[in-house]
Order: sequence, then C-alpha cells, then structure tokens
Amino acid sequence: MIKVRRVRAWWHRQPVVARDFPLALLLIVASLLPMFRGQETQVGNLPGRPFDAVAAVALALECWPLAWRRRWPGASLALVVLGFLIAEVGSYHMVAGTALTFSLISAGVHLDHHRRTACVVLTATYLGLVAVLVRLGAPEPPSGYVLFYVLAVIAWSIGAWVRSTRALEAERRHRVAVETRAAERARIARELHDVVTHHVTAMVVQAEAARYLTAAPERLDQTLTTVTDTGRSAITDLRHLLDVLHPDHDAGSPHVGKIRALVEQTRRAGQPVEFTEEGEAATGSADVVAYRVVQESLTNALKHARGSRTSVRVRHGAGEIAVQVSTDGSGALPGNPGGSGRGLAGLRDRVDVLGGDFSAGASAGGGFVVQARIPGGAAS
Repeated sequence: MIKVRRVRAWWHRQPVVARDFPLALLLIVASLLPMFRGQETQVGNLPGRPFDAVAAVALALECWPLAWRRRWPGASLALVVLGFLIAEVGSYHMVAGTALTFSLISAGVHLDHHRRTACVVLTATYLGLVAVLVRLGAPEPPSGYVLFYVLAVIAWSIGAWVRSTRALEAERRHRVAVETRAAERARIARELHDVVTHHVTAMVVQAEAARYLTAAPERLDQTLTTVTDTGRSAITDLRHLLDVLHPDHDAGSPHVGKIRALVEQTRRAGQPVEFTEEGEAATGSADVVAYRVVQESLTNALKHARGSRTSVRVRHGAGEIAVQVSTDGSGALPGNPGGSGRGLAGLRDRVDVLGGDFSAGASAGGGFVVQARIPGGAAS
C-alpha cells in the first residue's frame, strides 16, 4: 500500500504533459492494431480506405495534441478536430477518432476564454462536415448525424459540469479559509485583549496611586515593585500567547491553578477581593475560559469600581465549572478609562463555543455580577 502511494505521489509530481501523453500513445497504438478494426469512432459511414500518408497525418493530429489538452485546451481541441475532419472526409476510420471525445471533455473543463465562441465554431464545423459527407454520398441517415452531435454535446457538457463543480469547491474552500482566518484573528484579538488589558489596568492603577505615596517611601517602593511584577507577568503571558500561535505548540491549559495568583495580583493593585474555590482544577479549555472570565471581571472591577468589595467564586464541579464574580459598585473613581464592551463580548463567545451559559449585568444592590457555567471541568 505504501509503494502504491509513493508511485501515485511520484506520478502527480510529473508535468501535466507527461501525465497526458500515455493516452495519446495508447490511441495511436490501438489505431494501428488490426484487432481493433471495426471499433472506430466515425460519422457518415463512408467506405473505409487503407492506411496511407494522409491517414498518418490525420492520426498524428488526432492523438498527439491530447498530451497538451490541459495545458493548451483550445489549441489541442482545434488540432484534434482538424485531424478528425481529415479522417472522416478521407474515410480513414481509426480508433483515434475517440480522441475527439476526450478533447471535448477536457476543453469543457479547462478552456477559460471564448467558450461560447468555441461552441458556435464547433457546431458550424460539424454542419460543414455533414454537408461534405452528404455530397460525398455518405449513407448515414439524419438520425445518425443528430445522435453524433448529441454525444459531442454531452461530452462538452460533462467537462463543463466538472469545471463548475471544481469552481464551486474552490469557492467553498476559499470561503472556509476566509472564515477560519477571521475566527483566528478574533481569537488572537480576544487573547491580546485579556492579557494586555488586565495587566496594563493594574499597572495604571498602581502608577496613579504612586503619585500620592511620595511621603511614604516604604509604600511607594512596594507599589513600584507591584508595577514591576505586573509588567513581568504581562511579558510572560504575551510570550505564552506567541507560543500558542506557533504551529508546533502543544496546546494546554497554562492557567490551571493560577486564578488564586490572579486574585492576589488584583489585591496588590488595591482592590479588596474575596476568593472562594471549590474542587480541583484540571487541564482543558474550560479551565482556560474560567481563568479568562475571572481575569476580565477583575479588570473591569479595577477600571470601574476601584476600591469596592469584589467577590470571586469558582466551583469545579462534575463536568462543568461555575464562576461568579460580583462587585458592590461603591467606591468607583471618576476618570477611569471607559470600556468598549469587547471584553465581555469575547467572554460570551468563549463560553458559547463550549456550550455553556454566560451573563453579565447590574445586580439588585447596585453592583455588577458576572456569571458563567462552563462545561468540561473535572469532577470534584
């Protein structure tokens, strides 16, 4: 089986002319063998003539152009038709006449320009051939001429159908490729948004707080250290994102067990966060999405409700992960950077992909609550 695949692969690597040549050679050989006499493709039914130099020319014109039927379909078809005309008018009945069928199919598939003109010219040429054959006294009944023309039209139509099918398939593949690239760009945008926004927001909050700590060197040093650590975390996450985009990267869940570290980082940025986690985290897409839900929610709490009490609850249940992040809403400072809503929309998309439920909105007490049920978690 492996040898067959190797031979097939080698064959497809050959130039198209080399792959089309065997058919031309086969028809030439078959036309010269006595055993195939009486199996010719012909129209008009004139009495046959013995093979001579003119027949050799007709044979060459009918067969050799088949080797170029895919590279130059128009020229190949014209030469094959010329050879067929010589053979039929000269009564050289040969198996090589079958080349007309192959050439019509191939032209129907590969001819790119002047297709309608080619059909008109071929029809006019055939009518001219019929007129010549009738004048030569060909005994073919009218039904025979009509049948031959219908078969020629069918051959062309087969090629045209193959062409249209390939075009539709190419269009479908292009559409899938475009949609895949768009989805990938959206995924990368979500990852960049989640990674950069959280860390940068924490750094901005710390940097603003540092302005008021010049009289307390110890707290100022601690704040600047937090900013430095946050920047390093951002660089680490960005490096991981670039690794994920690499085709040889073994996709995993780098955020398993890091939700607690994320909460600690937010606390150092000055946000009071209560954290509760039940069950054991496992490796998988659900855990990554849970991490992103908490990350985006804490980022929004820092931006829009800085200093307000925030509660994070994560439960790793049987076959799903439940996440709830709530913020009281009091203590928001004016001048916080506004949100575009892209983060929450990205979270909804992430959760929907896994077949879960996501909601985000104001709570009864005036705060804000984000809830997500993400299928795929480990059993507790």
